[in-house]
Amino acid sequence: MSTAHTAARLRVGVDSGGTFTDVCMYDEHSGRIHVWKVSSTPGDPSLGIATGIEQGMGEVARGTGREVEVSYFGHGTTVATNALITGRGTEAGLITTAGFRDLLELRRQKRDSLYDLQTRKPEILAKRDKRLEVRERVMFDGRIETPLNEEDVRAAARKLKAEGIATVAVCFLFSYIEPAHEEAVRRILEQEMPDAFISVSHEVAPEFREYERLSTTVVNAYLGPIMRSYLRRLQPRLAAIGVEAKAHLTQSNGGVISSEVAQNFPARTVLSGPAAGVMGALAIGRLSGQENLITFDMGGTSTDVSLIDRGRPSMANDMSVHGYPLKLPMLDIHTVGAGGGSIAYVDAGGLLKVGPRSAGADPGPVCYGRGNEEATVTDANVVLQVLNPTHLLNGRMAIDQSRARAAIQRLADRLGMEVMATAQGIISVVIANMAKAIRVISVERGYDPRDYAMLAFGGAGPIHAARLARELDIPRVMVPKNPGIMCALGLLLTDLRTNLSLTRLQPLDEAGAPGLEAALAQLEARAGDWFAQEGIGDDRRQVLRAVDMRYGGQGYELTVPCPAGPIDAAAIAALRAGFEAAHRQVYGYVAEEEPVQVTTLRLEAVGLVPKAELPAPPAATTPASAAVTGHREVWLPEAGGFTTCPLYDREKLAPGHAVAGPAVIDQMDSTTLVLPGQVATVDAHLNLMIGN
Repeated sequence: MSTAHTAARLRVGVDSGGTFTDVCMYDEHSGRIHVWKVSSTPGDPSLGIATGIEQGMGEVARGTGREVEVSYFGHGTTVATNALITGRGTEAGLITTAGFRDLLELRRQKRDSLYDLQTRKPEILAKRDKRLEVRERVMFDGRIETPLNEEDVRAAARKLKAEGIATVAVCFLFSYIEPAHEEAVRRILEQEMPDAFISVSHEVAPEFREYERLSTTVVNAYLGPIMRSYLRRLQPRLAAIGVEAKAHLTQSNGGVISSEVAQNFPARTVLSGPAAGVMGALAIGRLSGQENLITFDMGGTSTDVSLIDRGRPSMANDMSVHGYPLKLPMLDIHTVGAGGGSIAYVDAGGLLKVGPRSAGADPGPVCYGRGNEEATVTDANVVLQVLNPTHLLNGRMAIDQSRARAAIQRLADRLGMEVMATAQGIISVVIANMAKAIRVISVERGYDPRDYAMLAFGGAGPIHAARLARELDIPRVMVPKNPGIMCALGLLLTDLRTNLSLTRLQPLDEAGAPGLEAALAQLEARAGDWFAQEGIGDDRRQVLRAVDMRYGGQGYELTVPCPAGPIDAAAIAALRAGFEAAHRQVYGYVAEEEPVQVTTLRLEAVGLVPKAELPAPPAATTPASAAVTGHREVWLPEAGGFTTCPLYDREKLAPGHAVAGPAVIDQMDSTTLVLPGQVATVDAHLNLMIGN
């Protein structure tokens, strides 16, 4: 593309989901945001991404009369997540301390589901004959008990190479304290297996808890080759359509990292797409003065929920993704298999169930007419006529309501119910599934959903948000201007970010303050190196400190913010007070006489980058009725059946407009349902605020 000064410079964010690929383009000159949406291409996501960007750029060029160039490309991807869930990664080899190769299968010797007799452990990503032991031993204090036997390492490397292993995980005892042995193994592997992907634990997860660190390192190795291959295909495909900007990927902590870092640490991207949505929600909530939010992201394949309290998203330092523990800082996002493409079925007991199996992008719901015959949530909404029964995406995707109705009729016959009651039953079941997910991240964490607003996004979120909020007694729902591409928009509203950690097991007291201060200084020095590597100037740097703590004898920690400045008596007191407040919220009590133990020190380094601006548009000059484009009969149990609902064009709604329910608000990337008794008002930033 031309680089003339008249070209439209675009900052582009792309979220590649299981059903749709969303494109958000911010014009740096005009400040306008352009959105586009295409079907995903699961076989090669880069194809759908290139198609979406090319079509979106074409729309901008036609609309502005200017050529376009891309100055920034942000990407949220499900490549790592899907590879982990579907088992499409690369079988890994493992080199570990003698006597510990079976730790990967022994795990914590706990049942994932205590009362489920059919529960199955996830597949082991490094088979036993590919897990090789070497003689070495580092003690808990960093002392070398047994030097590394390099001949063992070379023999292991040659064996793995001969067996065709292309990715190797390395995890030794206490390497997070003394990494010298792991560093030596890396050097040997680079000599013996120069083409292999190498994942070493002190770089991937430098924290205590051996099994979780081992699991994270192996997952990183398992995903490494597929992520590296994907990103190396993506850049040339983008170059072919004129995009030369280097890719930046969202990581699970909500920040972005370069393509090169993502290739080396793919485990950091397992919540890439959902994390971008949470960061977008955080930015939009702040603009509108909403700092307490429950984010509700319902797409085509799954629903992701998270909680933002007082302007801070909830974080977790370890999570289980599809049964695999990951010892990495992540946004605390809970995912359930409830999306527009989730398949409805009758189980062996004759009960209606929905998900987690999904029709995905291809063939998609029955109404897409691509060969699927099993009814989905989208089909139910088409039959109920909440969704447009003839087309989606402003007419670019045709919808066959008769096919959807026939599929739901088959379910209705098995259940002995009417077809409309069955369609509504599908919606009720999926609402119950999503309500359970929200209780996990709110009630079970000590937060009352009634104290929060629900920010609904994703292509299917605004359709279901009003009912879901009523189910949970959430007082208001917030629907952003472009809910269907929120994750893509979030990529244009977030900063560079990395998380650093250092395990230090010691009491929280004044005697240990110098040790804590020295450890934090180490982390700050590492943060300085990262800032320099990313080219972040002093005026664009932010550093946040935190400490993991527990009572002596507890098996789990709580993360507490650490005050800036020296670690003195006041800082120790503040840390103790913060820990007790967090402990009371989560567990309901404080053990005032119990000693508190520090486990891990954490530092979050943020590099501030230019972001898309979201200016407030002028207030409405016409009545809301001017945005009505027609009426449609919609099945609403709240109104006793089919009800005539006005249809509003979201593009014509402006600040100050109010829409009384029942009503349907249509836009290219989503549809919003306003129930009887509700009123949706448009705020200064074009968000719909729906009150119950």
